[in-house]
Parts: sequence; structure tokens; C-alpha cells
Amino acid sequence: MNGITIYRVDGITKKDVPVGTVEERRKIERGDNLIGLMRVARMVFASLPRESFCIKLRGARIAF
Repeated sequence: MNGITIYRVDGITKKDVPVGTVEERRKIERGDNLIGLMRVARMVFASLPRESFCIKLRGARIAF
């Protein structure tokens, strides 16, 4: 399992503020794992619709 920290970007200072983590529990790569984690993070950690665009994943691995 891979824990990925979720950050919210502060609108005033433009700094990343950690708000929580999301666990990746899939054992095999399916191609859309990162996109699925972003969807979960937006549903859980965004309190307003405009905040969903200010969430960042840090520690995520993107393989091409």
C-alpha cells in the first residue's frame, strides 16, 4: 500500500497545506490509479466546489 499526502493550496500565500492522506490499495497498475485517487481526494477533502481545483497530490508516482 502506498500512502499519498493530500495538500490544499492556500489562496493567499500560495503554499501547500497538508490536509490528509489517501491510501492506494491496488496491487497492480491499471493505468488510471492516480486519476481515481484524485477523485477520492476531491470528494473527501474539498468542502466547496472551487476548492476541488486547489488540491494537490504529493508523493505520487506517474509511470509512462
